[in-house]
Amino acid sequence: MPDSHALSELLAASRAPDHTPEDIAALPLPESFRAVTVHKEDTEMFRGMTSADKDPRKSLCVDEVPVPEVGPGEALIAVMASSVNYNTVWSSLFEPMPTFGFLERYRPHLAVAARHDLPYHILGSDLAGVVLRTGPGVNVWAPGDEIVAHCLTVELENPDGHDDTLLDPAQRIWGFETNFGGLAEIALVKANQLMPKAAHLTWEEAAAPGLVNSTAYRQLVSRNGAGMKQHNVLIWGASGGLGSYATQLALAGGANPVCVVSNQRKAEVCRAMGAGAIIDRSAEDYRFWSDEQTQNPREWKRFGARIRESTGGEDVDIVFEHPGRETFGASVYVARRGGTIVTCASTSGYRHEFDNRYLWMHLKRIVGTHFANYREAWEANRLVTKGKIYSTLSCTYPLAFFALAVHDVHRNVHQGKVGVLCLAPMEGLGVRDEEMRAQHLDAINRFR
Repeated sequence: MPDSHALSELLAASRAPDHTPEDIAALPLPESFRAVTVHKEDTEMFRGMTSADKDPRKSLCVDEVPVPEVGPGEALIAVMASSVNYNTVWSSLFEPMPTFGFLERYRPHLAVAARHDLPYHILGSDLAGVVLRTGPGVNVWAPGDEIVAHCLTVELENPDGHDDTLLDPAQRIWGFETNFGGLAEIALVKANQLMPKAAHLTWEEAAAPGLVNSTAYRQLVSRNGAGMKQHNVLIWGASGGLGSYATQLALAGGANPVCVVSNQRKAEVCRAMGAGAIIDRSAEDYRFWSDEQTQNPREWKRFGARIRESTGGEDVDIVFEHPGRETFGASVYVARRGGTIVTCASTSGYRHEFDNRYLWMHLKRIVGTHFANYREAWEANRLVTKGKIYSTLSCTYPLAFFALAVHDVHRNVHQGKVGVLCLAPMEGLGVRDEEMRAQHLDAINRFR
């Protein structure tokens, strides 16, 4: 069993309101901890099955694993809570490829990277927790600091990454392309992944925004994405884990989000956020593909007309794309002349098809974005700490039932973000600013 006594001491010390860095640093580390993993020996278990038929509950495990060594520039974190992102779904389904290839390719890059190449992969690209230890060269963060972590890990030994760290050839997504992720009681991160935890949020609420909020910020707001101003912005999946933050960022920036959802319950959530233009694609029965091989341009046109009804006759300046294959042809069509389709994922398939005439002749552009650099993640987190952007946590599972949480996201039966309690023994812990929380409580609970 994991070293429960040492973990209990760490948890008790971190919850003490007057704990000091020396208090945390003086506590012994446990020898092992519980973590959500997939196993290298299981990578063929779903061979021949479609994505829809694969069940992450069959591949995901909770294992007892040893505590990793802390290297230069790194920090060991006591994880109070984490959340589920779509990259955890991909990892659990071993698609588009098993993640163990990422760990094997990381090994030759640095001597310390050999720790990541293991027969198990600890998943998770979000966390909220407490710094336990820092390695040589870490000066800004200390044991006892309450933090969240963004998921970009970089080496910055190549000049390409010094203008935008996402251009570093060695950039990786922690907990997906590296080991020791956040769906665990203890995680290993680089110190330049750390950001302050919002004092008015609980552990589980604070763990929810990281990946999706940062991704949406770069996609919409940053100069590396669409550079959003007071635009009309079409947002696919506007109440989902990623889209719910895009909707908030659009509203906070004075833009007009046109929210695409899949049912009336999700439409009501978007209205509660303040969005006025909402399209329920299921109720209006949009079918962008006639069959597996053939798209239906008449449906693109019908969808474009519906968008103009909701905007007072205007096409959208920006399309916030992440479903991929299912929607991409429509997205290219409905963007205005000179508009931007900004894409960060392909949850419905990676092979996109669109009619290039509507791109080149109408001077549109497609922009690819991938998570966020440290500055963008920091700015996105700052909006959370200031109460400008809210956590969209809808439900939380204990670590023992994490596989059901991943299954919910895979089946798209959730809204907002799905949280996982790690070391936190219950929901509702970790709030340091009750006064600020009281001012924003309705918004914090909007997705519950």
